[in-house]
Amino acid sequence: MLVPRSFRDRSVCILGLGYVGLTLASTMAAVGFRVWGVEVREDVVEGLRQGQPHFHEPGLADQLNRALRSGALSVDTTVPPGCDATVFIITVGTPLGADKRVRTDMIEHVAGEVGAAMPAGALVVMRSTVRLGTTRSIVAPILDAAGKSYDLAFCPERTLEGVAIQELRILPQIIGGGSEDATVRAGQLFQFVTPTTVRVRDLETAEMIKLVDNSQRDVHFAFSNEVASMCDAIGVSAADVIAAGKLGYPRTNLAMPGPVGGPCLEKDSYILSEGLEHRGMSPAIVLTARKLNEAQPEQAIAALKNATGRINGFPDAPMVSVLGLAFKGAPETDDLRGTMARPILAALQRHFPNARFRAFDPVVSPQAIRDFGLDPASSLEKALDDVNVAVIANNHSSFRSMAIETLSHRMASPAMFYDFWNNFNADYLLLAPHVGYMALGSHGRAKLPKVEGL
Repeated sequence: MLVPRSFRDRSVCILGLGYVGLTLASTMAAVGFRVWGVEVREDVVEGLRQGQPHFHEPGLADQLNRALRSGALSVDTTVPPGCDATVFIITVGTPLGADKRVRTDMIEHVAGEVGAAMPAGALVVMRSTVRLGTTRSIVAPILDAAGKSYDLAFCPERTLEGVAIQELRILPQIIGGGSEDATVRAGQLFQFVTPTTVRVRDLETAEMIKLVDNSQRDVHFAFSNEVASMCDAIGVSAADVIAAGKLGYPRTNLAMPGPVGGPCLEKDSYILSEGLEHRGMSPAIVLTARKLNEAQPEQAIAALKNATGRINGFPDAPMVSVLGLAFKGAPETDDLRGTMARPILAALQRHFPNARFRAFDPVVSPQAIRDFGLDPASSLEKALDDVNVAVIANNHSSFRSMAIETLSHRMASPAMFYDFWNNFNADYLLLAPHVGYMALGSHGRAKLPKVEGL
């Protein structure tokens, strides 16, 4: 459905052109809105004006370029003087500080900018992930200070990186307004983007839905990771337990174990907990799950270190290759925010203090890998040349489909694969004799390299 010219809110200003804001801006432009994009980073704005997104998202570059060519989208570092928007959508980030408390300074700053720029009667939509009550207790007072009438709603972003362009057009949009008029108005706005809108009672309900959605995923994955730890303790394979247990059995729906991070899951459990503190409640399951997921890299790499300590001739200064730096590989992304590759690397550096490191990621740029502190390999083959340890850290399809048996012959002697994603079954692998393999949740089934003297 294209936005008719008679629709009163067809001019929209989106503040914050990160993953959430830019995908939304290009999509709204595609369906007929006039979109004013605002992003404070001058280098990002310059790239966007040239039609170059600053992150990888399938379909985004084409959609962005069409919007720019048609004039439906323009990009600036501040709300431009000629902006005639009647809708202002806030999509700036809400990172955690070092104390695991959510920062609201960027939201406060942007809310002030919106208050100064918006006309009387504007609709303001919060889309950033926030602590419960933020829209009403922080954003609304800042807007009130501008002395203008406005409608206020919270409409959370719920797309998955790697398929965001498609999901924006099909996922139901949650609508929570500060008033009935605001709820109806925001619902009318988003009905041009997606066929289904879900109206909820108030701002806080919409805020809660976003946090609960992400926290339940964190808990779901944490249980799979705890299953992996239990299986390691007794020497069976978590991959076998999970795959066989749910085959044809509808009441078991376990994911495979693996590192759990990313820009949402690494922080939303803490944001949810923080919002409940003054209500005297602490979400025990949610926080326990987050701590369990955070502890996994250290536990896994400690087990790897123990295994290499039993390999005759394993070097004191091994060459280590990290395969996959983005926070996930499926759907693929180059997003390094919240990636578990960071704590995995930190654990590797603690347990192998004299090691040399390189990395390969099919999507992350060589410069970003250098900025990560690692030497980039130009290919998967180069990543494995003469390495003693290869850690499969994300679930990109190229790692599952790699010819691991052939590639193992490129590795140094002795060498080990550590697979966080159970891409292979150690029982059936025919690796080079000097190469071993172990996987998360299957430590008791690890195969060590056959090196003389063992």
